[in-house]
Amino acid sequence: MRIDILTLFPPLFEAPFGFGVFQRAIENGLVEINVVNIRDYTHDKHHTADDYPYGGGAGMVLKPEPVFEAVEAIKTITGGEPPVILLTPQGRPFSDAIARELARQPHLVFICGHYEGVDERVSRHLATDEISIGDYVLTGGEIPALVISDAVLRLVPGVLGSEASPAEDSHAAGLLEYPQYTRPADFRGWQVPQVLLSGNHAEIARWRREQIIRRTLERRPELLEKVELGREDKKLVERLTAAPPQADDKES
Repeated sequence: MRIDILTLFPPLFEAPFGFGVFQRAIENGLVEINVVNIRDYTHDKHHTADDYPYGGGAGMVLKPEPVFEAVEAIKTITGGEPPVILLTPQGRPFSDAIARELARQPHLVFICGHYEGVDERVSRHLATDEISIGDYVLTGGEIPALVISDAVLRLVPGVLGSEASPAEDSHAAGLLEYPQYTRPADFRGWQVPQVLLSGNHAEIARWRREQIIRRTLERRPELLEKVELGREDKKLVERLTAAPPQADDKES
């Protein structure tokens, strides 16, 4: 997969992609990350990428010319028509489903807005999609670009090493993940659930599924309305709903 990120601040991306699983994925040729400085596509001696908004108002607006030219240069190099995603609070809310949708694309282009926003013509005539990572305002699109890239790239086969890892994470199936434990079995008196030490894989699978339903019901009950539950899951939801509230099962 190739990702091009258009930004006014390329150094912000050096560390996140310079170590760990993404560094290995890049070195192994699974992922290609290109950070494009929008100022490289300006044509004045000051490399001006923003200007005052027509009609007045506070702040500056990112100019359309360098953004269009940067994307057009990328398309000329690759010869394709990749999704061009504008990162904006006005976009559709990001989710695991969107991450999986984007992970099926061989090439993505992210436009990181800044200042008071981006000229509307970028949104209307260049971007093919607009995505938001939440109902709040950040200083720019760089952090959303990192968040979405992280969520998408970990779904690329081979990036995480284990193909099962992304399938078992929270939200991968629309629900929260079950609790995880490692050694020691007894830490300060808090013990790992005995079922995980039993070696009985059927019982472990049953316990984990119950924990998924229980944790989702307690922390994000609205998620249960968005997924199709099996008969046993529905019975479990009914039983847990009818039972008195319990403390989160962390040491049981």
